[in-house]
Amino acid sequence: MKVVFRVDASFEIGSGHTMRCLTLADALKGGGHDCEFIVREQPGHLIAQIEDKGYLVHALPLPESATAMPDEYVHSHWLPGGQQQDSEDTLAVLQPNGCDWLVVDHYGVGAPWETRLRKACHHVLVIDDLADRAHQCDILLDQNMGRRADDYDKLVPKECVRLIGPEYVLLRPEFAAWREKSLSRRRQRTELRQLLISLGGVDKDNVTGDVLDALEASTLPDSVTLCVVLGQQNPWRDKIQKQAASSRFKVTVKQGVSNMAELMSRADLAIGAAGSTSWERCCLGLPTIMLVLAENQKEVARYLTDLGAAISVKTSSEDSHCLAVKLNKLQDESFFKGLVDVSSTLIDGKGTERVLDRLDSLEKVEGSK
Repeated sequence: MKVVFRVDASFEIGSGHTMRCLTLADALKGGGHDCEFIVREQPGHLIAQIEDKGYLVHALPLPESATAMPDEYVHSHWLPGGQQQDSEDTLAVLQPNGCDWLVVDHYGVGAPWETRLRKACHHVLVIDDLADRAHQCDILLDQNMGRRADDYDKLVPKECVRLIGPEYVLLRPEFAAWREKSLSRRRQRTELRQLLISLGGVDKDNVTGDVLDALEASTLPDSVTLCVVLGQQNPWRDKIQKQAASSRFKVTVKQGVSNMAELMSRADLAIGAAGSTSWERCCLGLPTIMLVLAENQKEVARYLTDLGAAISVKTSSEDSHCLAVKLNKLQDESFFKGLVDVSSTLIDGKGTERVLDRLDSLEKVEGSK
């Protein structure tokens, strides 16, 4: 079957939406299906990265007026030109051949856009995290912890299949492959020797730099090694390299890595954003100090903290003392092991397989009619 993804990345949107769509696309491609992407050319887009993975990308130019129309959504400004313009541009790409599945992962898109696109696709799969707007779709995927199916009672058609919760988290297969080795290592060792710092694909405010400053002033011994992973879009590499060179720690700076599961598996502790990488860290049982870098990350951070699966601090550089307190807390072996045990039970790394199974089953039902 032919599957088309409508997803954007930008300095404000970040890279998480595109990366999880690529995970699903890779799984579909591995099953013999054709996948294409439709992407708006906003500053910070990931078109080259998508093409490097072998996918055809239909690039939509920015409208002459790049400001969003007065739509009803909190994130309408993520969709330059508004839903009407974007739906017309997307339809122009899809017609006349259409597609079997249109996968939509965009906070600026809702039921009006999806209804217009129905004429060019057989089925619509929406990936959402917010439950704050209506959708016209056949499958709704919300992989967030704490989300309930009835959160979408008034937002999707009654016949819509709802895939809700962390059992449907879209993770690359490398995380399931490294899971047992990672968990085995953590059961044997709790000493903090290797620390992984990863603040998302963009980190437009250079929170990474603030974290490095806070660690420099902490009581961590000089023998601790730091691995800083920057996203492909991160504009602060040179500044961070200078910080690394003058640090009392041994600091390695990497950008655009392809072995994140291995790096996480080898780390004793992560300091990271409460975004989509939260699920990756949970799968590998990696104890984490989380920073909330966007409004939509607050719920994830609260839920993981309440469960005892991670701990969180504020993002301000003035909170270096708070970070130091959390680091000291991790010296408690029972607390550390609790983070490993709780987080690893939440995600098993098989969510992508479950989503594919539901897609295939719906296709078979439709084909038998």
